[in-house]
Amino acid sequence: MLVLGIETSCDDTGVALYCTRRGLLAQALHSQIAMHERYGGVVPELASRDHVRRLLPLTEQVLEQAGVALADIDAIAFTEGPGLAGALLVGAGVASSIAFALRKPAIGIHHLEGHLLSPMLSERPPDFPFVALLVSGGHTQLMRVDGVGRYALLGETLDDAAGEAFDKSAKLLGLGYPGGPAIARLAQTGRDGAVALPRPMLHSGDLDFSFSGLKTAVLTAVRRGLPDEQARADLAFAVQAAIVDVLVAKSLAALEASGLGTLVIAGGVSANRRLRDLVALAQAERGFDAHFPAPALCTDNGAMIAFAGALRLAAGQAAVVPSGFTVRPRWQLSELPAPPRA
Repeated sequence: MLVLGIETSCDDTGVALYCTRRGLLAQALHSQIAMHERYGGVVPELASRDHVRRLLPLTEQVLEQAGVALADIDAIAFTEGPGLAGALLVGAGVASSIAFALRKPAIGIHHLEGHLLSPMLSERPPDFPFVALLVSGGHTQLMRVDGVGRYALLGETLDDAAGEAFDKSAKLLGLGYPGGPAIARLAQTGRDGAVALPRPMLHSGDLDFSFSGLKTAVLTAVRRGLPDEQARADLAFAVQAAIVDVLVAKSLAALEASGLGTLVIAGGVSANRRLRDLVALAQAERGFDAHFPAPALCTDNGAMIAFAGALRLAAGQAAVVPSGFTVRPRWQLSELPAPPRA
């Protein structure tokens, strides 16, 4: 089965082609970071317009790269939500139009399910069940994953997501967007222990997160003054360390509470090198199995949508030739039903 995947939930236009026999055949991605950077964050209307410009050329590029004709596609998967309403409408409209023209089925995919399943595209995919940490600019959640569509929420952020904390801290430091990579670059010359920042809810006794207090602590440190570049680097190091320490500690607690031995970390923040290094250290000490998506699949992308669509179709979820389409800008992963067993 050949599945075309389309992702337009926010500021990345992603298209990919996945084959259930041969794996990922081709993918293409256009990032809007350069366009939004001047504004310090995503401008929804600009994002939607850019998706309109990019989506069809990227689709043609993927088909040409894979050596596949449009008529050869068996199904089209698209991001139905959550995300920016206008951006989602672009992807859903194009996907549904192509599906209708070809008389092929279309299937709407939950954006977070795509991230959650993306490590399964690696050469060493995780086996169910596992604990998953979904960590990005808009979400920080711990899930128990027993199969496709079989997700149980273990804990989540009560306010800011980890990626949002990176973005806000980077803005306070006068760095660019997105904040995570900008802080990570500056932190490379920072000194461990030079700045003390809180680890919110580290010892809360549950699996929830909170990062708004960390942002306030960063604001206080900035207002006290950063006399030179070394002081800025020290603060960047402290921000990254505080966020990553909490993410790792809560993930290990989730493994212990669930009794499972496999941890999957996905989403944009999963590309963070310090996060990967600390998980590797903990893995060596405790003996659990850890999985991350490939760096190219950490950001929003079409490959994870095509793959999630293929898994759902293989598990028996019905997909029909669309006569219309919907998007769901607000859509909890817990609301997603498990596909019927084939």
